[in-house]
Amino acid sequence: EVQLVESGGGLVQPGGTLRLTCAASGFTFSNHEMKWYRQAPGMGRELVAAITSFGAGGRTKYSDSVKGRFTISRDDAQSTVDLQMSNLKPEDTAVYYCNTEVEVCPVNVCYDRDFWGQGTQVTVSS
Repeated sequence: EVQLVESGGGLVQPGGTLRLTCAASGFTFSNHEMKWYRQAPGMGRELVAAITSFGAGGRTKYSDSVKGRFTISRDDAQSTVDLQMSNLKPEDTAVYYCNTEVEVCPVNVCYDRDFWGQGTQVTVSS
């Protein structure tokens, strides 16, 4: 069973730092692109950062709103993906979710399914 468990959220002052971690299990982590999304109150879910598998080059991408402040990284030995957040702003306040796509084959049909963690709250406020 695929499981994604986020941790590391909390309350931080503007300009501060936080490191989020997503622990993954139930699939071959090293073969999969991993993503961090966030959702602020009343808003849609926004892709924040993504990292491909190292086999695909370990390429990263970021939303314009976090570029230069956030860094995504992965540890395939630990099956974890981190999001290092610095120079945090009040507009970064949101629930942050870990995401990946895994092929599932329930009954003779295979398809890529989205999996999500439960989310971790990040609040940036003085």
